[in-house]
Amino acid sequence: MLKLSRTCLIGLPLLIWLTSVLIGVGQQPDATNLPKRGYLLDIPIPLTATASDRILNQLTQIHVDAPEGKRVTVVMRYQSSLDGEGSGDTTKFEDALKLARAMSGPQLRRVRTVSWVEDKVQGHSTLPIIASDLLLVGPGGAISNAAVNESTLDKTIALTYESIAERRGLFPPAVVSALVDPAVELALVSEVGGDQIFAAGDQLELLRDEGKVLGEEVWSAKGAPLQLNTKRLRTARIAAAVAGSIETAAEFLDLAELKPLSAKANTEKPQAVMLEIAGPIVANRTRRWQSNLSATLDRDEINTWLIVLDSAGGSLDNSATLASWFANPEPPLRTVAGLVRGEARGDAALVALGCKPLMMQSDAMLGGPGAESISAEDLARYDELIEQIAAQTKRPAALIRGLLDPSQQVYRYTNQKTGRIRYATEADIVRGAANEKEADAQRAKWQRGNAIELQNGLDADQAVSLGLVDGVSSGVKESALQIGLSGTPPSVADRGLVRFVEKVGRSNALAFLLLFIGFAALSAEANAPGLSLPGFVAMVCFGLYFWMKFLAGTAEWLELIAFGLGIVCIAIEIFIVPGFGVFGIGGLALTVIGIVLMSQTFVIPQNGYQIQVLTRGVWVALGGAAGMVGGFIAVRVMLPHVPVFRGLVMEAPDNENISEAEKLGDYSFLIGQSGTTTTPLRPSGKARFGDQIVQVISDGAAIPVGGSVRVTEVHATKVVVEPVESI
Repeated sequence: MLKLSRTCLIGLPLLIWLTSVLIGVGQQPDATNLPKRGYLLDIPIPLTATASDRILNQLTQIHVDAPEGKRVTVVMRYQSSLDGEGSGDTTKFEDALKLARAMSGPQLRRVRTVSWVEDKVQGHSTLPIIASDLLLVGPGGAISNAAVNESTLDKTIALTYESIAERRGLFPPAVVSALVDPAVELALVSEVGGDQIFAAGDQLELLRDEGKVLGEEVWSAKGAPLQLNTKRLRTARIAAAVAGSIETAAEFLDLAELKPLSAKANTEKPQAVMLEIAGPIVANRTRRWQSNLSATLDRDEINTWLIVLDSAGGSLDNSATLASWFANPEPPLRTVAGLVRGEARGDAALVALGCKPLMMQSDAMLGGPGAESISAEDLARYDELIEQIAAQTKRPAALIRGLLDPSQQVYRYTNQKTGRIRYATEADIVRGAANEKEADAQRAKWQRGNAIELQNGLDADQAVSLGLVDGVSSGVKESALQIGLSGTPPSVADRGLVRFVEKVGRSNALAFLLLFIGFAALSAEANAPGLSLPGFVAMVCFGLYFWMKFLAGTAEWLELIAFGLGIVCIAIEIFIVPGFGVFGIGGLALTVIGIVLMSQTFVIPQNGYQIQVLTRGVWVALGGAAGMVGGFIAVRVMLPHVPVFRGLVMEAPDNENISEAEKLGDYSFLIGQSGTTTTPLRPSGKARFGDQIVQVISDGAAIPVGGSVRVTEVHATKVVVEPVESI
């Protein structure tokens, strides 16, 4: 019994340890449970030798990097050709064959190739499609006439197509025969036994002759090229699924993500110009930016734009115009890259997210409240545009909407089956569901994670982690190097003076200084009317202030009228109706309102950022208006003691000196005395009183020489007389 107990005491801890080890082993992460990812490779049409080599090199590299025993999915997307018709008729057979052989051979055994035909493909560009492991087709996809560029059919070409098709087993041999040779008739035959097969050429004729055809559907008549549209490809079970978007394709392939790979055979060296979007985004500035950028395309060598942003937005309409323009560059433009240097708040974030690639400086901010308050209703008008921008730049549309409208709550969802990550709102998850049952099924597919905090914007690291930004940059030069440029590109053609004024106009210190000097000079002119110089200085300062704000996009004629009326009312109060009444108070209020409105693009603040801008504008206006007090003090106290300005200011009278001067000419003893004029009084002149002749002035009447007068008043040296009638 004791021996048994001792065995238990020794064995029990050992059993617990073994159990914990086994549990721990069971809890180790399984590589098969990690999110599965594939690659998206755009195939250029026509397929050139350079493009074929590049694609083959990329597929080979993926094969080398693939884990042993695993296959990596590569979706090869066929889109519209350069001529807009999807012809592909200039693709050479040798170039297509090189790629098709590698795809169907052992050298790429770790690569699962999936062709995704979104548009019409014909010519020898169809050969790599036949060599694929799987085929997806878009709603408008089609495959036709592989030998469209061949004047006469080479039997070697036909045998090569059939050989690759047999090796892959994706396309039935009869379909391939009709695809290569338009002279071959193809039909979908229902045999007597109930089976359906494709038959072409001699095989079809033999089945007809033997009476084994119960029914048939001719897909291509003799001499007519075979057209395999989406419906036929699905009917023939050649295409595995219809995929209208990258998300649909990834979901069908059980992939969490399709990472884009560039396969464009474009060796043209990038030549760029740079546009700085700084300050408010408003209509007149947007038109100027568009005009300047469009002018660069007249030079054939320009194929890249670098957009440098430091803006809080200002107009969702104008920002949407710029964003859609940048997201869909047209030839000869190839790339519109972006750099957020300071901030891209509000609707300016949409402009930034229209650029691809997009970089941010480490201290920059993307999104958050901006100069224009954006509501859900405002955003709804641009929902389709945002979806297009998101698709073109490969960015989550929900995150873009969330950055523009803080009321939208975006979550991180994980697909329960594939592990794919998706950023969406709850409404996005059930969008397209016909009823509540389908909505519940959609919700069940996705596990909701944490909410993404977008209300206050994103810093560089957050934006990169969410896939909105492609990298962090230290400045314009580094960003230029990242997009393949040799250095900082030149700015778009614009007047240097305009750029300089816009740059200095964003300085609040300079705006305050101009207002302070302007009001001080206006006060000096009011204290000494007619001097002109202070008035001229005030006019220049106010004019410069308005010009800077006008070029910055925040000042329009309404603001100028309010400011001008305010100055006029203050002048009326000073020069016409002195005091401090309606004109003085109203003028000061209009002046402050005008200055504040010149500093912002909104009228009533609706978010935290706008409140900050309004507060700053009010303090600048009040500080500038304080220049009136400074000007008054300068005129009254300082300027009289400065030799240069002493002549511009009348000194205050010295009462003591006046009193002494008056004492030297005291004629008060003449009051009541009578005398005789020695000159005519009209009304001033001279009169004799005893032995003394004095300068006098009559009380209004004209008195001739020798007239009798009597003194009625004496004010220092001023003697007032009246005529005395003789008796």
